[in-house]
Formats: sequence, structure tokens, C-alpha cells
Amino acid sequence: MSCAFSPPRSVLCSRSTTETCVAKEYTHTTMVQLVNRYTLALAVITATLVGGASVADCLKKNYPTSAGFFGGLGAACALIFANMGSAYGTAKAGCGVAHMGVMAPERIMRGVVPVVMAGILGIYGLIVAVIINNNIRAEDYKYSSFSGYMHLGAGVAAGLASLGAGLAIGIVGDTSVRAYGKQEKIFVAMILMLIFGEALGLYGLIIALLMNNQANKFGDLCVPT
Repeated sequence: MSCAFSPPRSVLCSRSTTETCVAKEYTHTTMVQLVNRYTLALAVITATLVGGASVADCLKKNYPTSAGFFGGLGAACALIFANMGSAYGTAKAGCGVAHMGVMAPERIMRGVVPVVMAGILGIYGLIVAVIINNNIRAEDYKYSSFSGYMHLGAGVAAGLASLGAGLAIGIVGDTSVRAYGKQEKIFVAMILMLIFGEALGLYGLIIALLMNNQANKFGDLCVPT
């Protein structure tokens, strides 16, 4: 009587007078255990390889070498545009101050306020540029493209906001200082207009600082979960 496709092995083995059935059952059990072990090992190896490949792909995608370029570009934009606005505001308002000095020399010290406020705009760009530069990491897989894009946005926000503020302060300061040389009562109105023009650069500085904090908020983007 054969052991394959038969009633339960316990019945067969009890009826058999040879050791053939016992040997076949032992061999069958051993083979099943070996197959299960090899299957489990293969599954573990496959999961490890796939997970490693996924992490490697994630690192290459989220930590490219170009990320530092965007971060540096953000720092440059902050400094360049802010200084452009500061330079224009200082030059434009300075012309008005020089003109007023001819008509009313005794009012020069009060009329120099637009020049001072225009010069502050360059400090905004310098602050943002230094902060961005300190957060750029040169090590491998330490500075992500997300951080680079956020720093670029922060630099552009601070730079262009200061540029706009410099244009406003320059035009308003030049006209107001010339008028102040002829009419002293316009001084308070001039200060108010300059304050609101300066606030534009301050808005850009605040947003740039918030974006920088957001860029540093996320650490390792490729940590397997």
C-alpha cells in the first residue's frame, strides 16, 4: 500500500510492517520546514534590498547637490536687492537734502531722516543673507532641496521687499525734504510717509525669518517609517 494520496499516515504506519512509511513522512516534514525557512529568508532579504533602494533613491531625490546653489542664490538675492533699494533711497533722498541745505541750512539734521531710513534697508538684506548662509550644510545628504527652495524664497522676499521700500523712501524723501525746506509743518507728514515705506521692508524681513524657520523644521526626509 502506498503512502501518497492515502488515508491518514498514522493508520498507514500502524498497518505497515516496514520503515518505508516512517521514512517518507520524516522526509516530507523536513522538506516542508526547509522550504518555509528559505521562503522566509528570501522575503527578509528582498524587503531589505527594496527598502535600501528606496532610501537611496529618496536621498538622491531630496538631497541633490544643486540644493546648495538655491540656498546661496537666496542669500545673494536678499543682499543684492536690499542694497539696491537702499542705494536708490539714499541717493534720491540725499539729492533732496542737498537741495534743502541751500534754502534752509538750519533744517539739514532733521531733513536727513529719509537717508537714514533708506540705509536701514541694507541691514535687512544683510541679516537675512547671514542667516541663510549659516544654515547651508556642505555635508552629504544634510541639506535638502526643500531647504534650498525655502531659503531662495526667503532671500527673494526680503530683497524685493527692501527694494520696493527703497523706491518709496527715495521718491517720498526727495519730495518731502524739498518741501520741508520751504514749509516746516510738513515734517510730521514726511515722517509718517517714511515710516509706512520702511514697513514694507520690515514685512519682507519677517516673512524671510519665518521661511527660514520652516526650512530648518524638517530634518531627515528619508527616514524609513
